[in-house]
Amino acid sequence: MVQKSVRIQDVAKAAGVSTATVSRALSNPDLLTESTRTAVFEAIRDTGYRVNRAARNLRMQKAGAVLVLVPNLSNPFFSIILAGLSEGMTGSDYSILIADTHNEQSRGHQLVDYFLDSRIDGMISLDGGLPMKELSALTDNGVGNKIVFACEWVADTTFPSIRSDNRKGVALAIQHLYDLGHRKIAHVTGPADNVLTHARRSSVLEQRQKLGLPTREEWIIRGDFSLDSGQDAARQIIAMENRPTAVFCASDQVAFGLISTLHAHGIRVPEDISVVGFDDIGLSASYIPALTTVRQDRRSLGLQAARTLLNALDRGPLTKESHITYVDVELVVRDSTAPIKTD
Repeated sequence: MVQKSVRIQDVAKAAGVSTATVSRALSNPDLLTESTRTAVFEAIRDTGYRVNRAARNLRMQKAGAVLVLVPNLSNPFFSIILAGLSEGMTGSDYSILIADTHNEQSRGHQLVDYFLDSRIDGMISLDGGLPMKELSALTDNGVGNKIVFACEWVADTTFPSIRSDNRKGVALAIQHLYDLGHRKIAHVTGPADNVLTHARRSSVLEQRQKLGLPTREEWIIRGDFSLDSGQDAARQIIAMENRPTAVFCASDQVAFGLISTLHAHGIRVPEDISVVGFDDIGLSASYIPALTTVRQDRRSLGLQAARTLLNALDRGPLTKESHITYVDVELVVRDSTAPIKTD
């Protein structure tokens, strides 16, 4: 037997109100009295009514979807941010579409078409490497106010950006090593064209100057946030005549690669060299030695990005003066750092 679908008229009859009141309860419940809201929602529950979101979106000229751009879905770092985004979107009228921008040829490809073809209503990008040409096209077509960046951002733009306090995180890491007696501190960076790389490297240089630390060009080692680059950095350090006593890595994965290769060559962490990471991904606490690292609140990055976009879609964009939101960080001290070894 085919069950008869419940219409909005059935809900209105059960609640003793008009169909307009039922619609208002679904779209703007705050406009109704508590007793009316209660009556409508009880009628919805009793009748089993379900909102036809596709039809409603069509009437409201909405796609009902948000596009999330991720630089590399295989990187476990992004999973918690995506969980925060999902939590932030819960209860809204938007579903989430995810696209991986790891492939250079597809990065930023036809982003404006997602909007113009009515496939999405907004976009959250975790990738700060989107081409300016694509971003300009989005702005020129009037959808620039529907874009939010999380974690990474594009320099010299005013798109709303939810980012960790990278400068503070680096300061905490370098100060921790300094307090342990380390003065010869190396830094393994991220990829050269990445905005996080620039933020963290500039803060390392700032802390070096502030604390009067010695500087050597070879102690700034280019990486790319990967295990492989950490392994390569370790080999460079092993070959140095004047080795650092501590290394601050731009990501935890770099630190893992660094530690494993140092260990393979008989250099102990933290007895011979102390190592600090950045991110506090899941493996950091279980690695041997457990990694001292800067913890980013990745869930909050995603959650706040979702709320910022929803606010922009519902009430209009943020002002230029308030387009950056910083999420606090903390240093988690574990076993990969120790006081400098004295001869």
